[in-house]
Amino acid sequence: MSRNARVAIAAVVAALAMAPAAHAQLPGLPTVPGAPPLPPLPGGLSGTDTPVEPYGALDGGGFRDILPPGANGRYDAAQLAGFLATGATVPHCCDQLGMYRDLMYATPGLKQSQIGSYFKDSTFGVKPDGAERVYSPRADVTIVRDKGFGVPHVYGRTRDGAMFGLGYAAAEDRLFFMDVLRHAGRGELSSFAGGANQAMDEEQWQVAPYTEADLTRQADQLPEFLGRQGALIQRDVDNYVAGINRYISEARLDPTKMPGEYAAIGRPQGPDPWKREDLIATAALVGGIFGKGGGLELQWAGVRQALTRRFGHKAGLRAFRDFRAAQDPEAPTTVLRKRFPYETTAKRVAKGSRALPDPGSVRQAKFATTTSPVPGASATRLALPRTMSNALLVSRGHSKTGHPLMVAGPQVSYFAPQILMEEDVHAPATPGLPGIDARGASFTGVNLYVQLGRGRDYAWSATSAGQDIIDTYAVDLCETTGAKPTLASTSYMYRGRCRPMEELTKTNTFTPNPGDQTPAGTQTLKAERTALGIVIARATIKGKPVAFTNLRSTYFHEVDSAAGFADFNDPAKVHSPQTFQKAANKIGYTFNWFYADPRHIAYFNSGANPVRPKHVDYDVPVRGLQRYEWRGYDPTTHTARFTTFRQHPQAIDQKYLISWNNKQAKGYRGTDDNVYSSVYRSINLEDRLKPTIRGKRKIGLAKLIDVMEMAGSTDLRAHADLPLALKIIGTPKDTALRPAVRELRAWLKAGGLRRDQNRDGVYEHSDAVRIMDAWWPRWISAQFRPRLGKTALARLESTAPIDNPPNGHGAHLGSSYQGPWFGYVGKDLRTLTGAKVSGRYGKVYCGKGSLKRCRAALEASLKAAVAVPAATLYSGDRVCQKAGKDGDQACYDSIQFRPIGAATQPLIPWINRPTYQQAVSILHRVPR
Repeated sequence: MSRNARVAIAAVVAALAMAPAAHAQLPGLPTVPGAPPLPPLPGGLSGTDTPVEPYGALDGGGFRDILPPGANGRYDAAQLAGFLATGATVPHCCDQLGMYRDLMYATPGLKQSQIGSYFKDSTFGVKPDGAERVYSPRADVTIVRDKGFGVPHVYGRTRDGAMFGLGYAAAEDRLFFMDVLRHAGRGELSSFAGGANQAMDEEQWQVAPYTEADLTRQADQLPEFLGRQGALIQRDVDNYVAGINRYISEARLDPTKMPGEYAAIGRPQGPDPWKREDLIATAALVGGIFGKGGGLELQWAGVRQALTRRFGHKAGLRAFRDFRAAQDPEAPTTVLRKRFPYETTAKRVAKGSRALPDPGSVRQAKFATTTSPVPGASATRLALPRTMSNALLVSRGHSKTGHPLMVAGPQVSYFAPQILMEEDVHAPATPGLPGIDARGASFTGVNLYVQLGRGRDYAWSATSAGQDIIDTYAVDLCETTGAKPTLASTSYMYRGRCRPMEELTKTNTFTPNPGDQTPAGTQTLKAERTALGIVIARATIKGKPVAFTNLRSTYFHEVDSAAGFADFNDPAKVHSPQTFQKAANKIGYTFNWFYADPRHIAYFNSGANPVRPKHVDYDVPVRGLQRYEWRGYDPTTHTARFTTFRQHPQAIDQKYLISWNNKQAKGYRGTDDNVYSSVYRSINLEDRLKPTIRGKRKIGLAKLIDVMEMAGSTDLRAHADLPLALKIIGTPKDTALRPAVRELRAWLKAGGLRRDQNRDGVYEHSDAVRIMDAWWPRWISAQFRPRLGKTALARLESTAPIDNPPNGHGAHLGSSYQGPWFGYVGKDLRTLTGAKVSGRYGKVYCGKGSLKRCRAALEASLKAAVAVPAATLYSGDRVCQKAGKDGDQACYDSIQFRPIGAATQPLIPWINRPTYQQAVSILHRVPR
């Protein structure tokens, strides 16, 4: 946000804060617009009739967690004016930020007694003297805010009351953010908050374009697909929405309850009422980012064609299979022994099933046109990493406590306030309504269930799995008049009939406001929908025009996964590893789920995995013919046959469980948008953990936290590939290179960390880090370009980016080292040096197979990297320029809490760590 924008916001909110509350005369809002009336409360309850359970009731003990910056995300107009003028913050906005940041300075060597300084107590309830505020927004619910961190503890007389309380608490803590998300999920954030959000709208319209009728249909069809549980979820949603709307009606009458950002975007009256469809839109946004995989078959088809042109058909296909790495035998897996085949490679591909476009004919679909382009708008405010969570679990046999250990959490980027919010919720089971006991974190705006956290005597977490649930089809274009089709045709052949595409359009209109000074303009979003998904491109195949579509198995079923989350929160449903896995199997999103209780650990990979026909090549687009469709696919209900429970990767009481979004199990095909090569960042965790539990050794919780934190500071390139390169280089003949090699060896010996342990603002091995950063792209080019050639290498790099550095190309997300090139480099160099290699590539690339030429190439690229000064390498970053640190290495890596509104948070040092994280060793079972 520019200084002028901040000044303008300050002026607006200050004026609003000083003005009389004229809007207090506005009528209250309806509780649930258009929804059926809620059932009456039993027995004439009043607020004081809702019991508050004692601290630690029904609690197995041993739970801790952390979620920066803090629970409270609301500044009213006066508070926001004060923040913008003086930096004064509100209570609980940021009281977990320092704890989260400072853990890196306590590791390695963290002591058990120190854990409480960096992870807060997440026991059920509030200590007798720990309540900051107790209130009842409706007679059947009591909310207690604790003094320590302001977390809402919600106690319902019944489930209905608990759901109402969760909606009310969400609006208290995140109302403006919730509003942002429901508009972003509809692809209309620019209309709501300003034209700088156009790129976000375009991206969402490409992934999940829905009309309002589509959202209503999803909300209404829950009982059809989920039966009685679907009806229960509808009831939960209605109570949750009622709680939100109760808060909105109060905020319209009390300006201290209204987020000050509404004035900054020209909406001082606050938000429109909530409705069921808002949860569907928010779920479509969140699930479309974190809970899917696949869809890059068209891009890989381009790689295949480039490689066959370079090497010829047979050798080119071998090279394609090497880089596609769908089943690299060396890829690290979470399940250590058992195989779980999914999308196994067909020994014979059906003739005519592949849909390879004519070279040069592909025209990508354009999803947006605008009258007011925004420079750099691709860097959206809601930038999110899709796969950056991690988990470490150790079975009780290798734990010093005698109970399993778990350090785990999702990485969902960093926001101010956070996109996740905390809640502790309890309600007894009553006739017809299940009980609920859970504490943890949930995505803002869909937090009617705890999605990541703990139950009475178990904890669970997740990492994005990203297995393939999106396929690309090629449908023949046609004209309903019978005329000859062209690339501009808007009808397509499906199951023997020429059908018109459904055009989904939305026009966003935006004007400058104090928070976003983008000039006034409009943006028109357009998507074309077919029975086989959304059109992503057009091209010709053997001269005939086709449209390429992406079909996602969770499309039109964004909220069905709520059934699994509801079960996680129900103590009657989850009471063992097996029952947890059964609940996780209800989730259609692609996640790796992890579970711990006092005796067991478990893992389950969820996702609506379609059953595909045999004899189909999954690496490239497929012809849009019924015989190549998903088995049982029904385009009217958007359903198909899915793989069974037993076919999903799973494990119980494995020695340890590790995930950093890596491959799930042997035989489980790596998806085309998240290639699993022979090196994956999970080895940063595994290589540190394995020595601590080798043989009869046991590990404590503090040491497991050490493992996580040290891995989070490690440069994967240094850990996996630098030793190989330095071995090949040896002692350089060029004496000018020897100091650089010594620097790199010293850094490697120290662990290859990117850390400022003494807090002086400079990395301990800053020059080695600089050399590595400058060297990596030059190294890749030197190793692979001579053999691949310029065109094939460029195609490969555009499909599978060569790096994912801490800076995130300006995003400052914390998310780092995602991708296959770390493995491509390592396998090639290991092969060249004669090391044992499984799944060797068809060619040795470095030096075209000559060790001497490879050494020369690495030395030349290193020499070029050494010459690049830090001021040049790290300059031009807008975040650091704003902080007055342009060209500063540590700032370049740092994490930014993206402001959703006007209140900001300071940068923190880079750490490749989950945003919400639990540290757990559960002490005992709790009776049901």
